[in-house]
Amino acid sequence: MATIRDIAKKLGISPGTVSKGLNGASDISEAMRQAVLDAAVELGYKPKNMQNEINPKICIMLENMNYENIDQFGYEIISGFEQAALRKGYNVTIVPMDLRKQTQTKYDTYMLKNGYSGAFLLGFELHDDYVQQLDTTKVPTVLLDNYISGNNYVGYVGTDNYEGIKDLINYLKELGHKNIAFLNGTKNSMITQKRLEAFIQSMNENNLPVNDALIAFGHYITDCAKDYVPGFVKNGATAIVCASDFIASGVIRELHSMGLKIPEDISVTGYDDMPIAQYLNPPLTTIRQDRISLGKSALTLLDDLMHNVSISRIELRPKFIKRDSTDKCKI
Repeated sequence: MATIRDIAKKLGISPGTVSKGLNGASDISEAMRQAVLDAAVELGYKPKNMQNEINPKICIMLENMNYENIDQFGYEIISGFEQAALRKGYNVTIVPMDLRKQTQTKYDTYMLKNGYSGAFLLGFELHDDYVQQLDTTKVPTVLLDNYISGNNYVGYVGTDNYEGIKDLINYLKELGHKNIAFLNGTKNSMITQKRLEAFIQSMNENNLPVNDALIAFGHYITDCAKDYVPGFVKNGATAIVCASDFIASGVIRELHSMGLKIPEDISVTGYDDMPIAQYLNPPLTTIRQDRISLGKSALTLLDDLMHNVSISRIELRPKFIKRDSTDKCKI
């Protein structure tokens, strides 16, 4: 393992200057401090506090994910992670992240600088700087709904998207639906791509037509529905599969504004089974993700990675939830 002297030798500076850079002393320049941190990461240096097996520091790093109350997607995931971390003696810090911060400090450098031994990343997209840097990181890291291949230090936790989407398509076919639309989430997301692949595969397996006019990428928010639902209706959709419950709530609102009844005129399904799903009008047929278990599984995976057990992914099974937003096709 690299030492302070190794860093000093690489940079041609004194061990004392290296120590100041690692400890955030105020009497060296920010440029020198960054050079020290970058060299420490490159050489694989770990300070003594990160080598300590007792109560190591880990973080939950969030981008584009709300988590303050139970109605938000991240709340139960973080609760599950924190519950499992407490039992194993980890100190957990929640770290909000944005694109600006990612451009200021490299991922490995940020983790070393703040003394974090591992991280759980939620809400990140494939084009984000930190996700792209995970190809070469040596920091144990778990991603929700994103996957990095070929790095033994990085793992993925999620729910089997194919099984969830297949359950919805199978059920809609049983109800007689053929013209099924799919309102997906944001394009720059692995989970969006996986759900699209699952939708197309499930439609093909059921010998149902895949109509490009009935597939659209929106965002994982309610407001995106108004841009796509009128087109779906115009092109003959009898059911709309939504990539999240929040999207579905927007779809239901837009259909109501168009004077259409759900499910008499058109069926709607969601994904996630957020608390809002059972209170929509009508209550939403959806796919349940066990978010508490996702969080606990993320901690289990991170703990394994931190103890040199290389696991690439953990996928949980989804559960089909039938409510009143779906009915037999009337056409």
